[in-house]
Amino acid sequence: MVDVTIIGAGVIGCAVARELTKYRLSVCVVEKETDVCEGTSKANSGIVHAGFDCKPGTLKSKMNVKGCAMVRELSKTLDFAYRNNEALVLCFDPAQLDGLRELYDRGTANGVEGLELLTPDQVRNIEPALNDVAGALLAKTSGIVCPFEMTIAFAENAYDNGADFRFDTTVTGISKSGSFYRIETDKGSFESRFVVNAAGVYADVIHNMVCEDKIKITPRRGEYCLLDTEAGNTVKRTIFQLPTKMGKGVLVTPTVHGNLLVGPSAENIDDKEDTATTASGLASVRDRAGLSVSGIPFGKTITTFSGLRAVGDTDDFIITMSAENFIDAAGIESPGLTSAPAIGEYIAGMIAEKAGAERNDAFNGTRKGVVHFVALSREEQNELIKRDPAYGSIVCRCATVTEGEIRDAISRSLGARTLDGVKRRTGAGMGRCQAGFCSPKTMALIAEKYGIPLESVRKN
Repeated sequence: MVDVTIIGAGVIGCAVARELTKYRLSVCVVEKETDVCEGTSKANSGIVHAGFDCKPGTLKSKMNVKGCAMVRELSKTLDFAYRNNEALVLCFDPAQLDGLRELYDRGTANGVEGLELLTPDQVRNIEPALNDVAGALLAKTSGIVCPFEMTIAFAENAYDNGADFRFDTTVTGISKSGSFYRIETDKGSFESRFVVNAAGVYADVIHNMVCEDKIKITPRRGEYCLLDTEAGNTVKRTIFQLPTKMGKGVLVTPTVHGNLLVGPSAENIDDKEDTATTASGLASVRDRAGLSVSGIPFGKTITTFSGLRAVGDTDDFIITMSAENFIDAAGIESPGLTSAPAIGEYIAGMIAEKAGAERNDAFNGTRKGVVHFVALSREEQNELIKRDPAYGSIVCRCATVTEGEIRDAISRSLGARTLDGVKRRTGAGMGRCQAGFCSPKTMALIAEKYGIPLESVRKN
């Protein structure tokens, strides 16, 4: 028996869990995968959107603008990578300059600060790699974040404040049992006073187990090219294209780790697990990105990937108490990552008020992430090696990740149990060789920690 069960350990579920631990409530997070951040949250653009694109008055606009400010502050208290690098929306046709003005007006109505309309010369002065434009919208509050670092930070802080995480556990049924919900899983059943549906592309499946008014979530596949750090300075800001009848276009952006990211495509599909990349999708990404930036060095691509966005059947986020004590957080597509902390606060407030929950005076809202050895000064590196010689042993040469970092990632709260879990916490395996060199040593460290045979260590 628990007070609140959250289904899904993506960025929304983990943000809700963290906010709920601010109250005297027992919180359980159920996730069908082996780790947090295994779905939509791990494969997106990592953009902290300013909030100029959302229709005024919608939940999207409210959560986006509030979340943008919250992410900036939480990156400090929860110690995850964030950079306020600004964004540009490009217009290539003088006849469509009214579209930039419309975005500017929409952003102003949403309360977005730091918006400016730029002339072609102003654009060229700040981003010389761009093609000729008719004008651009500058959004000074836009930023970039590491999506898995942020999700992991929410999860670890929630766990340290008492939330229970149950991985490799698939919800198979939900039924009302008096004043409680009985939740059936492939690992047994339990009861919960409240249920939060944060199941991403499966949110319709969970909702439809409980509610008579059915919803549909469509997976929208977005394909990306990730380029080496040698290409990371191609642009400084996140570069968007003004939406046209041909679509929204693709973005070109640096990442917080120093790479260059290009994408995504947009294709509605039926399969909720189909994250394959396609030759046609990636070709489209390359061609469309070339409209913004000429000469992108795609020969320096180190990996391609795709993610699935959870598109609802409304034009807004579905955040509501759809049945008694059953809260949907469904259809959380872009700007869902930016909105996550605001959504978490909103849903936790709904539940706390309904439950009459008291504040948890023992809540600790700070967290220290994995130390990134390569980001330290030489003096700091030497001091760290003196304290723990494992930090003097480089395991991942591409990203300069040490044995000490990997041991920390495995041993800390909600520690990594797979190669991908280590990768998302430390960066080991994200470099040019894509884990070709560091996998054997990382596998050995995981096997040692959990007392399992080497051949039992999984990628994910």
